[in-house]
Order: sequence, then C-alpha cells, then structure tokens
Amino acid sequence: MLVKTSEQIEKMRISGRLAASVLEMIEPFVVPGVSTGKLNQICLKYIIDDLQAIPSTLNHYGFPACICTSVNHVVCHGIPSDSKILKKGDILNIDVTVQKDGFIADTSKMFLIGQVKPYAEKIVHTAQDCMYKAIKLVRPGARLGDIGHVIQQHAESNRYSIVREFAGHGIGQSMWEDPSILHFGQPNTGMELQAGMTFTIEPMLNMGSREIKTLGDGWTVVTKDHKLSAQFEHTILVTNSGYEVLTMRKEEMNLI
Repeated sequence: MLVKTSEQIEKMRISGRLAASVLEMIEPFVVPGVSTGKLNQICLKYIIDDLQAIPSTLNHYGFPACICTSVNHVVCHGIPSDSKILKKGDILNIDVTVQKDGFIADTSKMFLIGQVKPYAEKIVHTAQDCMYKAIKLVRPGARLGDIGHVIQQHAESNRYSIVREFAGHGIGQSMWEDPSILHFGQPNTGMELQAGMTFTIEPMLNMGSREIKTLGDGWTVVTKDHKLSAQFEHTILVTNSGYEVLTMRKEEMNLI
C-alpha cells in the first residue's frame, strides 16, 4: 500500500469531496419510475460538465457506464440500463468513482425506493453499520484483520453472510492498489496501518447464502439464491491520530 505525501493527500481530499457530491446530487432523482440508465446519464453529465472531472468507471476494463447500479439481489457491478425501471420496494446501490488531477476516490450508497419491506431496510442499515464500525477502528498501528473481524462479527450476529470474493482496496493514482481490505478475518492479523495510507472499506452483505455468480454480461454479480444484498463504501485516509473519511456526505457528519 502506498503512503501518500501531503500534496497527494490534498488531491485525494478533492477527489473524495467530488465523489461524495455525486451521490448527494443524484438522490432526488432516485425515485420509482426512473431507469438506472437515466441515473447514469445524469451522473455522467454532472461529473464531466459540473465537476470537470473524469468518471473512472467508464470504460475501465470495458465497463460501459460511469456508475454501477446494483438493484435488490445484484451484489455489485450492475450495469445501468434504460430498460431497468426502479419500483417501490427496491433497494439500490449506486457506486461512483471520480478522478480529478490524477487521483481517484471511490464511494457507494444504498437507496431505498419508496416504502420498502422491514427486512430490506434492516440489511441496508446493517451494511452501513458494518462499514462505520470498521472505519472507527482505523488508526496507525491497527491491523487489516481488525477491520475484517468487526465487519464479519456484526454481519453474522445479525444473521447476514459476507461476500468474500470482493474486497476493499488501496486507492490513489490507480483505482485498485494493494492490498485487499477483506471484510472478514481475525483481529491483530494482517498488515499494520500507517498514516498516509488511503483505501476503501466496502462490505457486501447477503440476506441468504454468501454464494454469488457473475451473469453473462461479464460484470453483473448476483446472489445465487436471489436474496437481497446490500453494500456501502467509503474512501478512507489513515491520519496521525486516526482516520479521515474522504468521501463523507453531509448527511453523515454526525454518524462517523
């Protein structure tokens, strides 16, 4: 994992604020009847025209959109489509990656579409709590196993499973840097964190089995049992005394 300089950290802060602003901007448009393709169009225009930034996801290894839109049992990497119309009761993850001046920030949020079932709301809130609990452990000297353990413990205590094929990751001038930030594990194991490191924490919780599969488009990952999945993601900086959430949204100011 690369330790960033103070100049690089400031650029990461800028990219983080921009990425967070995309999720804040799109929220009023996430309503029943809108297509995920339309949400992608709005985000693309905002990132390029308003933010004067680059949507890093677009064309990354051939991905055809600037955001990932993962609905209900889609775990991650859902491709926006004009034919995918959101309806009341859906849950949706929007994953945004923004590059500015050569540095990248990555974040995602779950949206509740209209009135959702209590069990759907619970998995969404639990996924968010898992991420927050992990973030609060970040500090110099903490170990990556500490992060994975607290996520696994909280998820499994609520009877959810953790997707193990995908993980958080170092981030900076590349979208994916070493190491992987696993969302399961044992405390006091793994790499020791140092001030200046930047990485994502992005737990994926399934309501049923942790088993997943990738669809024929080569991108969309779904739960094998078609039960709900939920995920949140932030880009984190390890500071001298703890952590800084580079992609924090205004609604979270008193939560992390």
